[in-house]
Amino acid sequence: MKLALVQGETAWADRDANFARLSPLVDRAAADGARLVLLPEMFSTGFIVDRDDIGEPEGGPSSRFLAELSVRHQIWVGGSCPEVTDDDPRPFNSFVLAGPLGEMHRYRKIHRFAYGGENRHFRPGDRPVTVRIDDISVSMFVCYDLRFADEFWHLAPDTDLYLVPANWPASRREHWLALLKARAIENQAFVAGCNRTGSGGGLDYGGESRIFDPLGVELAEADGSETIITAEISRDRVREVREQFPFLRDRR
Repeated sequence: MKLALVQGETAWADRDANFARLSPLVDRAAADGARLVLLPEMFSTGFIVDRDDIGEPEGGPSSRFLAELSVRHQIWVGGSCPEVTDDDPRPFNSFVLAGPLGEMHRYRKIHRFAYGGENRHFRPGDRPVTVRIDDISVSMFVCYDLRFADEFWHLAPDTDLYLVPANWPASRREHWLALLKARAIENQAFVAGCNRTGSGGGLDYGGESRIFDPLGVELAEADGSETIITAEISRDRVREVREQFPFLRDRR
């Protein structure tokens, strides 16, 4: 399966501008044969955590945007956005993954970024999500979750690919790169991290999206510019690595 990460700058609190920027990039990725396309965290708004009006309902403009692209190209498209439900005005940071037949999966970010105030304005999710895309088992996380290895460990036996959309600041780029690679090595799975570029909310974002294979080998890398990176994801490769190096059997 061909995976594409679409990395670019996110306009602050301007959904229409972000949709207009991202749509042709997803079109390009699909034309190049991508079966699964990942966008950054909070792709439609930027990482805004202190406004009462930033949330949208499930089935709102961001998830509709993903659904329209997935159906148009008959591919899977995902990224995170702020979504509210009827029982609480605070949004979840929802990783929405839309499929070509109208499927819609949601992972709600479990670990809120307290250092940036996300915990004061967003609700936490309470369960991991793993979905099947063709023959690939895909587990969904968001940005700050990357720091919590145990969440990844629990899902490893049934995961071929971890997806991590992010708004990871340039000031902590070494953490971003090291943690992505570590999650791949220790779980013997593909790991894809899609980060944004540019500036927003007083922070600079360096991009540097990456795709690692189950041995931690870098398959695709981005710099700090708007770009699309791709790699082939293979369930057979995951099985091969785990059979050659059966380290997961020793995990407790």
